[in-house]
Amino acid sequence: MLNTILLDAAAGAPAAGGAGWSSMIMIVALIAIFYFFMIAPQKKREKKINEFRNNLKNGDKVVTIGGIYGRIREVKDNAFILEIADGVRIKVDKSAISMQDNTEVPAK
Repeated sequence: MLNTILLDAAAGAPAAGGAGWSSMIMIVALIAIFYFFMIAPQKKREKKINEFRNNLKNGDKVVTIGGIYGRIREVKDNAFILEIADGVRIKVDKSAISMQDNTEVPAK
């Protein structure tokens, strides 16, 4: 009986080794799929946002992440000086700018 168990175990060993390779291939495939569908698009989006923020200049109208509308009056290393009303200026971090404000102000 012990011989039968040992022979069965020895016969099953090569099959388990083959299953190990297929498991590794599946893991690698899952990592590749995860990378191409999750990580690569996120990096592309981040690069586009950073390029947008670095190309902003004096006079551009922007909206912050907090919803504050303003016009860039000064560009610093890591921040912008925004004018949010006549004579009212605030300093905001570059990462706080979410988009450009393209709305038109109606004439009075």
